Amino acid sequence: MVLTTPLFAHLAKSGSVDVVCTPAAAALVANNPSIREIISYDKRGSERGARGFAKLAARLRAKHYDAAYMAQGSIRSGALAAMAGIMDRVGFATSAGKLFYTTRIPPIDNTHHAARLLSLGTRNPLRAAPARELRPRLYPGDAERTAVDALVNGAIGPFVSFAPGSVWATKRWPFYADLANALAKEATIMVIGGEADRALAAEIVSATDGEAIDATGRLSLLASAELIGRSSLLVTNDSAPQHLASAMNTPTLAIFGPTVPEFGFGPLADRSKILGKSDLDCRPCDRHGPRKCPLGHWRCMREISADDVAIAARELLS
Repeated sequence: MVLTTPLFAHLAKSGSVDVVCTPAAAALVANNPSIREIISYDKRGSERGARGFAKLAARLRAKHYDAAYMAQGSIRSGALAAMAGIMDRVGFATSAGKLFYTTRIPPIDNTHHAARLLSLGTRNPLRAAPARELRPRLYPGDAERTAVDALVNGAIGPFVSFAPGSVWATKRWPFYADLANALAKEATIMVIGGEADRALAAEIVSATDGEAIDATGRLSLLASAELIGRSSLLVTNDSAPQHLASAMNTPTLAIFGPTVPEFGFGPLADRSKILGKSDLDCRPCDRHGPRKCPLGHWRCMREISADDVAIAARELLS
């Protein structure tokens, strides 16, 4: 959803843009000036099943949309646009829901995914978009600023945010605690993530003798973006916080292990740096990052030392 915001901005130049998305994603794109209306579709809750689907389709049909842009690509979303009577349905030629599309755009490999998504709006996958058009945008509001104010509670900057978690275990660089120890005298360390990242955060806080601030599980995604926006640097794995930093234009140090930025998910902040082991024949091994290293050594992450990352972090901070 974060990487779709440049598409919203492009489409808004020509007309009103409404977005259909899950409740979680709806909260993330709140306050976006390119969006006229956010239509929340609770497909796994109150609107689950055929009845909820049909009700939403009828709601969309009544709005008489000119076109639908299928950024999500699922069969369900394609069928929804078709059932809503939207005649012009644009999506990727490789998407699961492609049979429902009237215009199929071939996605370009080795291109940032924000550019691929933007190509749906331009209908030209070969058009090279300038960097300013590709960088996503998020818009935290008063509620998010208040939540971060309460969390920071007078802490002295500069702030360096760490995002040590990932759904994919092999994408979690294992030396964040050592990095925190190295940088603790130079900045206040903030740890960002969900409830599942609490144990990782505890290691980082311990390494700084309790000085680091644990924000895991305490902020919404949009409030996390606000915190990242106040940071002088984000150190992150190949995971969602990297895209929050791109949206807030926060300098980003991204650590890539089993994946590579050429897949299309690198940082887009004006100032960023990527660390990864380029001398391994086994890398990349998976588009998302496997649960376990297929070869058992996990060198792609273990051989990126805390000293290496600290040097790169100080370069960005300076």
